[in-house]
Amino acid sequence: MAGRLRWGGRWAVSGVVAVLVALTAMLSALAAMAGWDDESEKPDPDVRSIQRLLERRAEAVRDRDKDAYLATVDRVASRHRTDQQRMFDDLAEVPLSSWQYRLVRKGGFPPVVGTGRRVAVQVELSYRIKGYDTAPVVAPQRFTLVQHGHRWYVAADEVFDGEPGAAAPVADQRDVQQLWDQGRVSVVRGRHSLVLGVGHDRRYLQDVAETADGAVPAVQRAWRGPWAGRVVVQVPSSLGDMAGLLGGSASGYRGIAAVTTGEIGGSGTVPADRVIVNPDAYDVLGDLGRRVVMTHESAHVATRAHTSPSTPLWLSEGFADWIGYRETKTYPRQVAPELTRSVESGKLPRELPGDADFGFTGDGNVLAQAYEQGWLACRMIADQWGERKLVAFYRAVGKAPDRQGAVREALRRELGISEDEFTERWRSYLKKQLGAQAEPQPRRQQVP
Repeated sequence: MAGRLRWGGRWAVSGVVAVLVALTAMLSALAAMAGWDDESEKPDPDVRSIQRLLERRAEAVRDRDKDAYLATVDRVASRHRTDQQRMFDDLAEVPLSSWQYRLVRKGGFPPVVGTGRRVAVQVELSYRIKGYDTAPVVAPQRFTLVQHGHRWYVAADEVFDGEPGAAAPVADQRDVQQLWDQGRVSVVRGRHSLVLGVGHDRRYLQDVAETADGAVPAVQRAWRGPWAGRVVVQVPSSLGDMAGLLGGSASGYRGIAAVTTGEIGGSGTVPADRVIVNPDAYDVLGDLGRRVVMTHESAHVATRAHTSPSTPLWLSEGFADWIGYRETKTYPRQVAPELTRSVESGKLPRELPGDADFGFTGDGNVLAQAYEQGWLACRMIADQWGERKLVAFYRAVGKAPDRQGAVREALRRELGISEDEFTERWRSYLKKQLGAQAEPQPRRQQVP
């Protein structure tokens, strides 16, 4: 925030220098406290008061102190205050081990935007579920703050629109809801799972937990790698609410029974994963379908630290499907109906699917075939080279420094085959497994 110094009378040069030195030191200290590294943009001197407000708010959530939490909310904003009372209650059952806010700069805008007693702030909320998250979930949030006296209060959750002559609003960004923004959260604990739901009775959530509890051991038997061995499942009340949790449109997830959130990477410190269920699609599945879906999503959680930008989607999705179907009595023509029809009509794919084929908003038939093709590629590796080689191949691709050449080098090193040879062997495998002469006998892939 810029301002003017008004000089009354003449000051000695040394006095002016002393004042400037003191002012510079004060601003440097404030910048350090706020986490600023850019010397060209100093924070508003009042940022300390704003940060203290956020700290009080976070502490109140951690301590489950509703009165202290509401003390951070503007009393004049009655509707927002009512919403915050409800939100605090809706969060009550969620077992938190941490909760904090941090001012951040995004989209070229500073963390604090505006002048006077009404400003907008950009913050990151980070929190962990006790006993489940080894790294925090991080979510962007935007608050409108107002100042009464010497203290700041939260007046709204949305961006400050400003008034004529006011600073520009903070950076535009897609809003992503948290589950407690959608209603009171019910919590069910399983042996290997924690299920958080809104708008469902506990019996329903217990059924989800039982399915997840069966999925986790199935993943452990296939993956043979260190991971948490537990999953957090969120069950919103509808497809629309699922989209709200993902920051997307409902049409993009129609027909998708569940998705797993989380950032790919090999550091072991990636943000916590969440399996998010679409009840509209999940509910129409039978027991086998629900089991496969939950095992598929749990596989994504288990392999997250070994999945990187070098991993193509045909491998990450195909591998998760391979684990999902691994212990089921299924056969390829049953699992891959869209690809079966294509192969029977003489339309054999020429190459493995690209990442674009896995887009939720594209052609549903292309999406279905992409998953089926990836699954059969991983199934072929397990059949012809062995399950351990499939796992080693997956890890090798994820370790590559970049996408270019990652699959080619992993094929050569782990399977002793070129990329072209692998593709031709895969195409032959599709014809054998899906062609009209394929033996439609169910088979159970044995646990080694």
